Amino acid sequence: MSHPARPFAWLLALPLCLTVLSADPAPARWPQFRGANAAGSSSTAQPPARFGPTEGVRWSVELPWSPSSPIVWDDRIFLTTFADQQLETRCLNRADGSLRWKRGLRVDGLEEFHRADGSPAASTPATDGRHVVSYFGSFGVICHDPDGRELWRHPLPVAQSGGQYGTGSSPVIMGDLVVLNRDQYRDSTLLALDLATGATRWEAPRPDSSGSFGTPVSWRNEGHDEVVIAASGRLRGYDLTTGAERWLVRGVTGYVCTTPVIGDGVLYFAAFSNGQTDSPLTPWSDFVKRWDKNGDGEVTFDEIDESRRDYYRGLDRNRDGKYTKEDWDQVLAESKQTENLLVAVKPGGTGDITDTHVLWRYKKALPYVPSPLFYAGRIFFVRDGGLVTSLDARTGTPAYAQERLDAPGSYYASPVAAAGRIYVASVAGKLTVLKAGGDKPEIVHQVDFGSRILASPVLADDTLYLRTANRLFAFGS
Repeated sequence: MSHPARPFAWLLALPLCLTVLSADPAPARWPQFRGANAAGSSSTAQPPARFGPTEGVRWSVELPWSPSSPIVWDDRIFLTTFADQQLETRCLNRADGSLRWKRGLRVDGLEEFHRADGSPAASTPATDGRHVVSYFGSFGVICHDPDGRELWRHPLPVAQSGGQYGTGSSPVIMGDLVVLNRDQYRDSTLLALDLATGATRWEAPRPDSSGSFGTPVSWRNEGHDEVVIAASGRLRGYDLTTGAERWLVRGVTGYVCTTPVIGDGVLYFAAFSNGQTDSPLTPWSDFVKRWDKNGDGEVTFDEIDESRRDYYRGLDRNRDGKYTKEDWDQVLAESKQTENLLVAVKPGGTGDITDTHVLWRYKKALPYVPSPLFYAGRIFFVRDGGLVTSLDARTGTPAYAQERLDAPGSYYASPVAAAGRIYVASVAGKLTVLKAGGDKPEIVHQVDFGSRILASPVLADDTLYLRTANRLFAFGS
């Protein structure tokens, strides 16, 4: 927080041309997944525009693989990882990346997770400076103080994620609550724990949510504090105090990996899922023809190439270890009730607000895993293939749409922004810096790290933090 300059009597004797200012620098904080309330932007950070594996590196340290992002609070960095068969929370010194402490958990069994892109430590932790909250789908929630002393733990049954891809949602701190998306294959809930003790404050059943990977956000909606989360064709708002559902928007994307974002009081949600709108599911006959090696009319996991097996697990709806036409028909039926789209939702309203509070919709080139970004009056998002779109946040009118970056491939990291720039990273390891605004994407800088990037970048103070497959970098001028 900035403080006004303090006048002193003796300054009156100095020439009028001399100005004395005293101000404290803004704190270096990025307290959860995508920063404050998952917004993905900072109004105070001044990260570098140019950097790379050998350029502008303040420090870098080796880390075990995990797609979770680091978080920053003043002089400390917190992150989760999986090392030596332990689920770990680690604390690093922000000045040089050195390890301050690490706390490990051993569990009897790990959740199912995508072996190439997932990890048992895929969730980003959250902090308010006094509590460091970590969530592991194979264990539950654990809370430490900034010095690594355990404050409480809240064990949970091993997560049964949608598609058996593994946990993707991250915990968030909202006031005196820890809020967690526990959408699963069955028995989905939205869970709120007491931040001080870890005790359950409320748990809202989500019986029609078959699994999602987005992180909840808070929304001050016409005087009500709400928690917003999407899954299975429904975008919903819950009362933060009680967990009671207040409103819903029908017909949005069914299989959700993204997190909503709020800008100027309006809620924006964008997501894409195969089998809907512009990417119909492969016909069952084609799937059987390709993979049914023994000709019995069904496809078992071991008949699918190992490189593709994890991607198809979510199509086994009854979880009997094989794919049948019954599974296929169920997926198609679900897809007919949902649609790939971006919606802008205005405040107010209770119950079904689909027809009353959706300001506008947009349906092209939507993101699969990366969440949308609200920045400088626009909604920005990136789709696999390196296609970027920028819309006027008030109207949904494109400033530019489906423009190609010179960075093809998949995108999992969510874009972030500060100092008039947007930072976008591909899974293959190519990071692009774009100038915000304009009627076309203007590339300021592009660099190839030669290492996979799934974690979203972090912007704090004058530094950009980037977690690659096996390192954490701190970049600054």
